[in-house]
Amino acid sequence: MADNASRKGLADDRGGYSKETTGFQGKGQHGAGVTDGQQALEASPECAVQQDQARAHAERRYRAFLEFLPEPVFIGNLDSTVSYLNPAFEGIFGWTLPELKGRRIPFVPDRELQRARAGVKQLFSEKILHGYETRRLTKDGRILDVKVDGAVFFDDHGQPAGQVIILRDITARKRAEKITQALFRITRALHRFRELDSMLAYITRQVQELIKADGATVLLVDEARQEFYVPAASYMDTTTGTRMREVRFDVEKGVAGHVYRTGKPLIVHDTTTSPYFYEQVNMAAHYQHKNMLDVPLRHQERVIGVLCAVNKHEGDFDEADVELLSAVANVVALPIENARINQALQISFENVRRLDRAKEQVINHLSHELKTPLSVLSASLGLLEKRFASGWDKAVDRIMERMHRNLKRLLDMQYEISDMLRERHYRAHGILSFLLAASRDMLVSVFEAVPDINHSLEIIQRTIDREFGRADDPCAEVVLNRLVNMHLETLRPGFAHRRIRLKTHLQSVAPVLIPLDVVEKIVEGLVKNAIENTPDQGRVTVSVRNEENGPVFEVQDTGVGITEEKQQLIFNHYFAPGDTTDYASRRPYDFNAGGKGVDLLRITVFAERYRFDTKMYSMRCRHIPLDSDQCPGDIQRCRFCRKPSDCYASGGTTMQIRFRPAAQTKDTFNPGR
Repeated sequence: MADNASRKGLADDRGGYSKETTGFQGKGQHGAGVTDGQQALEASPECAVQQDQARAHAERRYRAFLEFLPEPVFIGNLDSTVSYLNPAFEGIFGWTLPELKGRRIPFVPDRELQRARAGVKQLFSEKILHGYETRRLTKDGRILDVKVDGAVFFDDHGQPAGQVIILRDITARKRAEKITQALFRITRALHRFRELDSMLAYITRQVQELIKADGATVLLVDEARQEFYVPAASYMDTTTGTRMREVRFDVEKGVAGHVYRTGKPLIVHDTTTSPYFYEQVNMAAHYQHKNMLDVPLRHQERVIGVLCAVNKHEGDFDEADVELLSAVANVVALPIENARINQALQISFENVRRLDRAKEQVINHLSHELKTPLSVLSASLGLLEKRFASGWDKAVDRIMERMHRNLKRLLDMQYEISDMLRERHYRAHGILSFLLAASRDMLVSVFEAVPDINHSLEIIQRTIDREFGRADDPCAEVVLNRLVNMHLETLRPGFAHRRIRLKTHLQSVAPVLIPLDVVEKIVEGLVKNAIENTPDQGRVTVSVRNEENGPVFEVQDTGVGITEEKQQLIFNHYFAPGDTTDYASRRPYDFNAGGKGVDLLRITVFAERYRFDTKMYSMRCRHIPLDSDQCPGDIQRCRFCRKPSDCYASGGTTMQIRFRPAAQTKDTFNPGR
């Protein structure tokens, strides 16, 4: 045994195998199976020489076989240190025999340590190991999938002397299987997702798992704004994924921008040295992207976005990862584009539905507004007939008859509007045209019965001018912060009965060129709308400030907010935000007082005439998301709010009027043009 132990190793002085390594046979072929005759034979010097020659010949044959074997082989001692490596091992794993002889091979990844120990235990327990699949590192850090076959070999006395291990590189086969399985699984699953967001979330989770990466994202191109946005991101840290979905950046920037421009995949091994990486992404996500792989999402020769994997868990991104991620991108690009189109169509459909509902509300509002004056006219005509029945001549009778006829037409039309609203089928343009024609006929009939028709026309004209101003009204250089401050003091008595906290932030700004009474109407209209839509104990903030393009007048409330469908009508249509059934029972500045919608319509007229811009930002109170939901009008009575700050955070509206400085408009401005 001592002599055998001293001869452990593969190569002897003659370049062959040692005696110890010739025993690649089971235990049953040695030891107890040796007969007395054989022992006697081996005891003779002549037989010993013959045996040495036979062993040497066999060892040369074994060595030649291992030298030319295309699969990596290493022979180890009982302590798993290296005794021999064949050239195939050196070629695939990178280590040479002089580097490792007498040492253990450092090729077990951290994640495989437990399995590796279990494999060694199985080998020495069962004396053989077959088809054991695992992963091993190369000298340059690559990870290979391998299948291990091994056996324990014995010395001349039947005692374990070492182990011989064959490692077959099955990385290419495993990669092909992984790609095929992944594509099959993803393809089968995609049809289940009706919504784009859920589809993209599934895709990023699959990529994250397939690549063994910390995160995966889909970046799509907003072609209108020429920006990347992130509709889906899967990270080990879910908070990072949430932050990534808020990231937007120019399509010319970042690794994604390079992939988008070139249409080719890109591996970044170290983001700190990459000329392409966009550091703002790290800052926005509060996350350190260390390495990444981006591949294009291509649909019909057009890149619609980028599929990205970041921070690979083991090793660096390589061409195998490029192949896998590109295959996934090719499969998912068409479903993603189809889902985007479907989403856009759904949004358009919802917009049409919102506009249809808004149109219904406008017609309903007009119907309501028509009801009261028609009732007054009908009653007045009845009184006139009773009072002057005996004193009218035939001409007046004809006029009265025509007035009754047209009044009946208006009343019939009002009922028809109600009927059509119930049936949800009408043409707004035809109704409004008929309404205007009938109203015009009615006005002519009234004027014919009035002795001083010119005076009546003057009254109507003055009313219109008072509400909407005249195009030829003289403009003046108005200092907004001063005028707003003075006009608010004028308005305060009107809403003194409301428990509204009015805050002002009035900075000194450059003058604007506009009639004084126009600014006063704008201030009054926006403040009135804000207060009427804010419950008691709420807050309204009035601001005047300078911005890059000129002075800004802003009114911000913490009220109920405006639903999306109604937001589309603000500043664009004859629109009343409140419930028309409450108008008669409320006074100005009361909560939810409503009105005829003339304030915002008037601001639209002024904006076109005096060339300022209107902006609105609104968030409907999350506790009452529908128009039919009611706010109690007092924070103390709201079951969702314990304190005013709860209400402030739940909804509100900001209205902005953006003026141009007088110096920019003085030479070119002509309101009558």
